[in-house]
Amino acid sequence: MNYLARRLLLFVVALFAISVVIFLALRVLPGDIATIMAGLNSPPERVEALRAQMGLDRPLIVQYGAWIAGLVRGDFGTAMLTGQPVAVLVGTRAAITFPLIILGLIIALAIGIPTGCAAVLARSPRARAVYQGVAIVGGAVPALWGGLILILLFARGSGLIPILPASGFPQAGWADPGRALASLVLPALTVGVIVGASMMRYTRSALQSVASTGTIEMAMACGMTRQQALTRVGLRLAIPQLVSVIGLTFAEMITGVMVIENLFALPGIGSGLVDDLGHRDLIAVQSELFMLAAFFLVIGLLVDIAHRALDPRLGD
Repeated sequence: MNYLARRLLLFVVALFAISVVIFLALRVLPGDIATIMAGLNSPPERVEALRAQMGLDRPLIVQYGAWIAGLVRGDFGTAMLTGQPVAVLVGTRAAITFPLIILGLIIALAIGIPTGCAAVLARSPRARAVYQGVAIVGGAVPALWGGLILILLFARGSGLIPILPASGFPQAGWADPGRALASLVLPALTVGVIVGASMMRYTRSALQSVASTGTIEMAMACGMTRQQALTRVGLRLAIPQLVSVIGLTFAEMITGVMVIENLFALPGIGSGLVDDLGHRDLIAVQSELFMLAAFFLVIGLLVDIAHRALDPRLGD
């Protein structure tokens, strides 16, 4: 309970610090939402009236206090350009981004963990070199380039095997689950293959760390084959390390999919955040960034708790 209380206190302090950084950082950016909404040729009186209407003429400490008070009440504000609640906008975009991330993570785990085990099991130096080369090349491929390759291979209308949509998301959303899922396959593959290469390296490193303790040899001495000892004993002992990597990878993929969403024209959190930032919609951007930061911190907190539960030897 003491451990959990300290982590929760750090979580709250980190949220407060991040809110201050986000608020101040956005205020030093060039551009003015009131000028954009009024039009570049509007008279200064019109611009000032809009600034007063949106509360942008108030002192920064007052604006910050009003924003934090709204967050405490669960009110993330209203987008200046569209007039929609920010929570509704983020919820609509998250319905695309999070399924994409989950599907990409499943693909990454399906690639990374088996190949990581195979890399450790490989006896031949040539085979080990091949696995290492695949991991390096896969991790070094830029997401944009990898997505373009998949489009050229599998996209309808331009691919060599035109079986999947290349861009967009159905207007009906998840009410049409078949088309919605199909529109996420190529983006998820792009994410999954690149992250899978990193997951392969992490899995191999975790298993080699377990093997260096002599646990694998001890299991083999009890009658297991090397493969059985590695998969039944090694993987189980490596789970705490892998849980940490998987949790942090899941959080990092939110920022990683921004390029993918723009490439495949998906109206997710990443592309929406870029649009709002381009239009200088400060209310929407600061609340969206705060929610993303809170998500990062929640994942980190859950990973810490899970790691502690899986490995009680960890100190306070």
